[in-house]
Amino acid sequence: MSAHGIEQVIFDVAEALLWPVLVLALASLVLVLVEAGRVSAEIFRRRQRSLPRLERATSAARRALAEDNRERAAGILLTICWSDAMRRSATRLVAVQGRAGAEERAAKILADFDYRSLKQLERTRILVRLGPALGLMGTLIPLAPALTALANGDVNQLAENLRVAFSVTILGLLVGAVAFGISLIRDRLYSQDLSDLEYVGATLGEAVVITLEPEVSVQADGGRG
Repeated sequence: MSAHGIEQVIFDVAEALLWPVLVLALASLVLVLVEAGRVSAEIFRRRQRSLPRLERATSAARRALAEDNRERAAGILLTICWSDAMRRSATRLVAVQGRAGAEERAAKILADFDYRSLKQLERTRILVRLGPALGLMGTLIPLAPALTALANGDVNQLAENLRVAFSVTILGLLVGAVAFGISLIRDRLYSQDLSDLEYVGATLGEAVVITLEPEVSVQADGGRG
């Protein structure tokens, strides 16, 4: 195949990618708008979050756990959980307390929560890069037929291709900018969720230690007798 033939193949491939790029750019816009709505709902759900509320709930859950009332402890903690993932993790933290390897299991639960949070962030982090990339492709692909139209003196075709190129550029930049903002907000929200769960896990662990101390003392007194 000659060099001209190779160039023609590349040109045909690039031209064939125009419509898929336009569709993907539009789909990315729809997706980022959906994610913007979701993150708005996540912010709204956390509007009542406060440190005093967290401390009161964890203290009440610790007392319930000290009384061996795990169901009540889990129910109390659900009042300070702001997502399904957080609710599942808090319930599991209550379930593992006082059992063999509780500390290691709690660490695993928190690590799994962090992993699920990262999976949520991946959707918008991908759009941060994908949006501008699609915008750039949508800009460059129409330039070839635009230059051809310019050479042939077809002003209408030139204007049409340039309109498509500039529109996709704006769309791609918009997707990337909004996705970047959503990623920053979610990173902060999920980091705070993880911090709250770590506090819950540490507080519940103290409750188990407190309940075990009297038993240890009795055994020690019996040994001295």
